[in-house]
Parts: sequence; structure tokens; C-alpha cells
Amino acid sequence: MRRHEGKVALCAGSATGMGAETALRLGREGARVVVGDVNLDAAQKLVDRMVSEGGEGLAITFDIADPDSVKALVDRTVERFGKLDLMHVNATDRKLNLQDYDAVTTDLEVFDRMHAVSLRGHLLCTRFAVPEMLKAGGGAIVYTSSDAGKTSAPQRMSYYIAKAGLNGLMRHTAIRWGKEGVRANCICPGVILTDAVLVNTTEEFREQQRRRVPSPRLGTMQDIAALVAFLLSDEAGWINGQAVSVDGGSVMHG
Repeated sequence: MRRHEGKVALCAGSATGMGAETALRLGREGARVVVGDVNLDAAQKLVDRMVSEGGEGLAITFDIADPDSVKALVDRTVERFGKLDLMHVNATDRKLNLQDYDAVTTDLEVFDRMHAVSLRGHLLCTRFAVPEMLKAGGGAIVYTSSDAGKTSAPQRMSYYIAKAGLNGLMRHTAIRWGKEGVRANCICPGVILTDAVLVNTTEEFREQQRRRVPSPRLGTMQDIAALVAFLLSDEAGWINGQAVSVDGGSVMHG
């Protein structure tokens, strides 16, 4: 399937995990893919793999919390490939998870850093990418949000608020530029068996999570890549402004 033949895709924060699997999927479907990440070595290894499979890509180091760095990422994408059609924003700072408690005890520096990466950084990507998509005649953006953006919990206050805000940014982008051909959607994963999850959790924990899901298994990185590739494709041209759960039915709503 070559749904993205001739398209240029920017995958921000995508050197590993769900983002990497998605970048590979887009490349296999014909897109020329730019992988931006703070970890340039991992990004380059991913692009090398993409090229070995017959694709075309470029690895760029960038910091999603730095406006100049985000602008340079978009500018280099357009300089190299002539345009920008698609963007998947997948950046996060996992180190913050163990420091993110509740509204009374969480250090404000943790809150600010979470929002600098998981919300403000996504705004920066949008700010610099949308004008290039308009020049190209339209485009599509998918942000990696979370089921956390639709629910809440006693802990990880900063994360839950950032993801709810990201869903709001997505809806703003969709309604502001939808008439001009730019679509925006969020994916909201549940428990996904990334390499990091497999390394940092026990089999007992994963079995507990599986029992909570009204499906026979937990999610995979391939589940994420398939959904993002679809939402970025012309086949999803009538889907705009949606926060789509990919969680085996963990969060159900009408």
C-alpha cells in the first residue's frame, strides 16, 4: 500500500518507540520522512533502516521546547524535500513521570517542563508547520495525546493537564485551518507495549493491565503506526478535529 506516495512527512520526537514505528510505516507507504529528535544517533539509525528498505529520509536533531530549533527543523525539511505535507508530533519527557504527583505537591518546575514539551512544544510545531502546509495546498497533522487527556487520576497531574490541553490545540488547529485544507487529529493511546514499557514494567503489571481492557490483548506499536498512517492519509480526509482512542476499549464514550 503506497498511500503516501509523493508526500513529505515530518515525524517530531520519533527516534524510538511508537514514533519510530510510525515513521517506518510512513516510509513504507511512500512518504519521504524527516525524523526529528533530541537523540540524533537513534534518529539516524532509524533513517538508515528506512533507506535500507528502499525509502528516503533525513535525521535532524532538535529540541521541541526551543522555538528556534523547531523552526529550523521545519525549514530544513522544506529545504531538503521542497515542501511539507504531513506531521506527526510524538515528543515527551519520560523522566518527569516519577516527579509528577498532584496539584499540591508537584514542583512547579516539573509542571512547567511537562507543558514546555508536551503542550507548548506541540504548539511550536504547529506554528511553523501550518504555513508550509498551506503553501503545499493543504496537509494533515496527528498529535500523540493520551487517554489521560479524556480522564483524570490522583497522580501525574501535569501530564493529564498537558494532554487535555493538547486535545484543545488539536481542535483549534482543525477549526482554524480546516477550510484551507489542513486537518488535525489526536491519537489517544492506552497501554502500548513499547520497548520502554517492556523493560520498565513487570509481567504481573502487564497482566493486570490486560485484565482491565475489554480486549484480549494490550496495544502494540504497530497499532499506533497503523492509526497514524491512516489519519494522515487522504482516506481520512473527512476526519478532522477528533481525539481517537486506540486503547482496546479502555475508555468508551459517545
